Amino acid sequence: MAVQPIRLFGDPVLTLAAEPVTTFDKELRVLVKDLTDTMVDAPGVGLAATQIGVSLRVFTYDVDETIGHLVNPVIGLFSEEEQDGEEGCLSFPGLAFPTTRRQRVVASGFNMHGDPVTIEGSALLARCIQHEVDHLDGILFIDRLDPDQRKAAMRAIREAEWSGLTPPAVRSSPHATGGLAV
Repeated sequence: MAVQPIRLFGDPVLTLAAEPVTTFDKELRVLVKDLTDTMVDAPGVGLAATQIGVSLRVFTYDVDETIGHLVNPVIGLFSEEEQDGEEGCLSFPGLAFPTTRRQRVVASGFNMHGDPVTIEGSALLARCIQHEVDHLDGILFIDRLDPDQRKAAMRAIREAEWSGLTPPAVRSSPHATGGLAV
C-alpha cells in the first residue's frame, strides 16, 4: 500500500488544470494504485491525481462498493435533472457544503491499460464523477457554491484546524452551465 499525503486547500496544484495522460505504462498503474490506496485509507469516495500533487487527468472512485478509476475523463452526457446535497472533499477535511450537481452523467475515458471505458452514474456516483473531473480542470467544489454559501465556506476554512495557509481567491465556474456537468 502506498498512501500519499493529500494536498489541502491553499495548495496551488489544486487550482491548475491537469495534463492529459499520453503514456499508459507501469508509472500510470502505480499512480492508480497509489490514488486508490490513498482514497480508501482517507476514507473517501473519490480522489483526483492533483490531490496528491500529480498533474495528470486521472481519478479513482469508491461508490456503492465499486472501486474504479478513469484516465483522461470526459463527461459527455448529463441529465437536466439536478440533485442538491452536502458535498465534501478530502482536500477540505471535515467540511461539507450544499452543492448542486447533475443527477445523472455519462463519462468516458480509459483504464490504466489504455482500454476505452464508459461510466454511467446517478446520485452519488454522478456527484463523484463531476467533483473529480472538476478537480482535474482546476475547479474546486466551493467554486460551485452560491455567494452566501461561498462566504460561509471561506469562514469555515479559515477556522479549520488544518488551515494555515492564506486561501487563494475562489473562482466562479467558467462553464456556461454555471458549474454543472457539460
